[in-house]
Amino acid sequence: ATKTKDVEYKTKESASLDKTVSELTSDRTGVEAELDAVLQYLKQIEEQCIAKAETYADRTARREAEIAGLKEALQVLESETALLQRRSSRARRHGLRGVRLSA
Repeated sequence: ATKTKDVEYKTKESASLDKTVSELTSDRTGVEAELDAVLQYLKQIEEQCIAKAETYADRTARREAEIAGLKEALQVLESETALLQRRSSRARRHGLRGVRLSA
């Protein structure tokens, strides 16, 4: 009779523990899913907010592009200056000092 009661008690305890394990496993799965969502959101925020160090290659390429643009602008300005100087020297040669030339 005592063994039967022991078996019944152990069976109930085992069923109770199985149920608890099942509930905790379900809770853990939910918490892990929530954690994954939070970590993904954190990663997105960090990508937007944290300043990334520019690599040497990126800095060099950006500076080279900037220098090329400045050289091109300088050539344009020099060619415009040369055109203006040629026009004014022609005007002096032809006696048109006070006359304004249209571009």
